[in-house]
Amino acid sequence: MFKLVVADPKTRKTYQKEVSQKDSGLLGRRIRDKIKGDFVGLPGYELQVTGGSDKQGFPMRADVSGSARKRKLLTGGAGFHPKIKGERRRKSVCGNTISEQIVQVNAKVVKHGTKKLDELFGKKAEKKAEEKPKTEEKKERKQEEVKQETPKAEEAPKTEKKPAEEKKEEKPAEEQEKPAEEKKE
Repeated sequence: MFKLVVADPKTRKTYQKEVSQKDSGLLGRRIRDKIKGDFVGLPGYELQVTGGSDKQGFPMRADVSGSARKRKLLTGGAGFHPKIKGERRRKSVCGNTISEQIVQVNAKVVKHGTKKLDELFGKKAEKKAEEKPKTEEKKERKQEEVKQETPKAEEAPKTEKKPAEEKKEEKPAEEQEKPAEEKKE
């Protein structure tokens, strides 16, 4: 089984789908190859393979030929992101050909079909079903908060300051002004 990750450049969304290795027609394809979406359950669409990863998580690279895992000296790109300018490292990466060892295949939409991807992957129906209970829960929470806040406001009436407290607050301010006046004299 492949995990096919399809990216739509127009909407900037990604979709995932489990696809059989043999029925998908992806075995033997290379990075940058174009495939028809009919094989993977996307009628009318055309996809371009952009990458993937194997069972252990090593990424595929377009510049490594074959399907085997190889150790290459990399300066950047998939599999290595240098932290210092000019840094190079020897890293294990997979070749550019899809084999049975590959678990995830990344692709992007090149040509759109008649139906939207949301409909084909069933995203809208799931979101709508999830949103309804959440909105009801939010309404109930707000009602509970309003009920809880109302008695608290009635229980604790506001207290007014006593004249003695006001005098205490004024004294420190007067004391602070006196040293400033003394300095001027």
